[in-house]
Amino acid sequence: MEKSKVMQHEKFGEKDFQTIIGNLLRYGVWISLSVAFIGGIVYLMHHGNEIEDYSVFKENDRNIFEVISTVYHGAIQGNGAYLIFVGIILLFLTPVFRVLLSLFSFMLEKDYLYVTITLIVILIIITSISFGFSH
Repeated sequence: MEKSKVMQHEKFGEKDFQTIIGNLLRYGVWISLSVAFIGGIVYLMHHGNEIEDYSVFKENDRNIFEVISTVYHGAIQGNGAYLIFVGIILLFLTPVFRVLLSLFSFMLEKDYLYVTITLIVILIIITSISFGFSH
């Protein structure tokens, strides 16, 4: 009986976080690849016979909220190109979630040096996303 009480009150440890982070990365990549693959199949089913014209570059200068809204609505409609884009977004978000989970882990461990470093990394990610869509 004493042993079961100890097991119930055992703290959530670093090894548990490493397992969660590993699974997050593993399943995040597999899910994003699956979504992109399904999007590729859908795209080829509807546009497989078309020839793309890459001679003219068309720039779409939009902010990130317009892009996310367009991708969301296109994916809901089952557009293959937008499903591929959702897969790419999920692939990008996988390491971002890893950084956020690491921040949470460092906060629980009260390791404030790594909390500060992780916050700087998050700030760099946010800045790069913001300036990447602002030109």
